Amino acid sequence: MTGAESLAQTLLANGVDVCFANPGTSEMHFVAALDRFPGIRCVLGLQENVVTGAADGYWRMAERPAATLLHCGPGLANGLANLHNARRAQSGIVNIVGDQATHHRALDAPLTADTDGWARGVSAWTRTATGATTVGRDAAAAVEVARQGQIATLIVPADIAWNQEGSIGQALSLPRAPKPTQHAIGNAERVLRSGQPTLLLLGGATLRGTALADAYRIALRTGARIMAQTHNARIERGCGRPSVARVPYRVDQALAELAPFQHLLLVGATPPVSFFAYPGKPGHLYPPECELHVLARPDEDGPFALEQLADALGAPRVPPADAGLDRAVPQGAPLTAFAKTIAALLPPNAVVVNEAGTCGPAIYAASHDSAPHDWLDLTGGAIGAGLPMAVGAAIAAPGRRVLSLQADGSGMYTVQALWTQARERLAVTTVVFSNRTYAILLAELAHVGAQAGPTARNMMTLSDPDISWVRLATGLGVEAARADGCEQLADLLRTSFRSSRPFLIEFCW
Repeated sequence: MTGAESLAQTLLANGVDVCFANPGTSEMHFVAALDRFPGIRCVLGLQENVVTGAADGYWRMAERPAATLLHCGPGLANGLANLHNARRAQSGIVNIVGDQATHHRALDAPLTADTDGWARGVSAWTRTATGATTVGRDAAAAVEVARQGQIATLIVPADIAWNQEGSIGQALSLPRAPKPTQHAIGNAERVLRSGQPTLLLLGGATLRGTALADAYRIALRTGARIMAQTHNARIERGCGRPSVARVPYRVDQALAELAPFQHLLLVGATPPVSFFAYPGKPGHLYPPECELHVLARPDEDGPFALEQLADALGAPRVPPADAGLDRAVPQGAPLTAFAKTIAALLPPNAVVVNEAGTCGPAIYAASHDSAPHDWLDLTGGAIGAGLPMAVGAAIAAPGRRVLSLQADGSGMYTVQALWTQARERLAVTTVVFSNRTYAILLAELAHVGAQAGPTARNMMTLSDPDISWVRLATGLGVEAARADGCEQLADLLRTSFRSSRPFLIEFCW
């Protein structure tokens, strides 16, 4: 058995049965091994940032790791931005990165790079395989790390892959997330019983299922408020689920929202800070006099903590009120109108992948009483995540429609993901909000107090020439059409939701 064969069999034996790949010469023995040991679904991405973003989306919905296959250091470098986002989302990924054969490295051939150094910035664990006899064991160790919601990068030199005497490694069964201390739960109970204005700030697994319901009953029992972090890996939303607002992105709005609170209880969340520094504005978004309390760290069992706290408070289980959603399609095409259009037509059990920085917040607000759905956000701020994440989410959740909300500027970073959607015949509807500008940057100009002249504004305009998303999509194998108003948008959404294939709508507003 070659090292490559032991690597493939180890991944499969340990439950890693999807590999998002963009291979090169150094990885050919692993690619060939996949034919001899079927069972791993191989998904080709035309650029490495598509590959890594897809693995992020896969983890968020499947809650188990996929593998990536990347070509040497530069291939890893191409995928670093979405690995950064995945790290912020606490997504588990097994990165397999090819490398020069060990005896060839000294020749400093063109693709020789500091692969290990580049990997460390986004990985919780890195290792370079040193022998075919141990690469299976190395792969098993990588799977163990990824199962904990972390990124593990295994670098496999070409000769390690083709050498003989490989063996299959077995990943250990890892303990569950540690439980928060009883002291933390007791302190949270004391704070909530005080009657002072308190906010429960939720993150991670506390934004799903029974944990979210427990947070809701705590809020009803005590008068506390619940909110989510600004950027979250996944939130369960829609009819029958508690409506959770997020801490606003804009500093002034966030400061106003959090100003009334004397206590901030962190549950799987980190203290809220501004995305950037702004002249004359604080970095922390909560009042200086506000006391911070940790009920559960992000690495602890937040759902357990909320259940224990709710029971300690004697909070009854009450289903959230259904406010009822107006499903009539609004007229015209302002932001609120098309947000309500999308919210009204969202199919049951959909997965929404949001990378629409300007339009996304309005759609999020409008969809709190849509059909039940999951909402996935850009977590690390590195743009180009939306289209690849939609690929991974669709593969992880077959039978569910994925709605990808995509800004036009960030979509151009990883437009190749549309080809993968077509090739894999994925049920993804992409709505590209085509305003032909980096609209969020135009807003940021004002927030940082900078004065924009013709040169600055020209750098934020995506026209001359205009980008045709319909032509781009059809050229990559995805059916597409343009909508200029809410009625057209609604018709195209309905059409796409009835299909099992990918569809793109260029919405011009």
